[in-house]
Amino acid sequence: MQKLFNECPSCGGQLVITECKCPACQLQLRGEFHLGQLSSLSDEALTFIKVFLSARGNLTEVERVLGISYPTIRNKLDEINNALNRTDAADELRLKKLNSSPETKPLSAEETRKDILQQVADGRLSPAEAVQKLSEVQG
Repeated sequence: MQKLFNECPSCGGQLVITECKCPACQLQLRGEFHLGQLSSLSDEALTFIKVFLSARGNLTEVERVLGISYPTIRNKLDEINNALNRTDAADELRLKKLNSSPETKPLSAEETRKDILQQVADGRLSPAEAVQKLSEVQG
C-alpha cells in the first residue's frame, strides 16, 4: 500500500484531504480531514513498528529480524515516541484553541456535521457511527 504524502509536491505546503468516498455505496464525505499520528512517521519507523509488533515486543527477536543492536532498538523507540508526542502536543494545542472561546454556545447543525466528520478523520468515530449521527443532525 502506498503511503499518503503530507506535503504539496509543488510548493511544499501541508496537504489536507478534502473528500472521502465509499466505492460500495457511493457515500461521499467532504470537509477537511487530517491524517492520523502514524502518518507523520517515516517508512523506516513504520517498518520498525511492524517488526516490533510482530515480535510482540521481544527485543531479541527484533534484533535478529532487523540485524540491529539493543541500544539501536532503544534509540528507535525513543525517536518514535518523541515524534508521536510532538503530534499529541499539536493536537492538544488545536483542541485548546477550539475550547478557549469565552462563551459556550450549542454547535450549529453545520458545526456539528464538521465535528462528526473530524471525529471520523481522527479515528475516534467509525464511518457507520458517523452516518448514524449525521442522520440525527437537524438543519
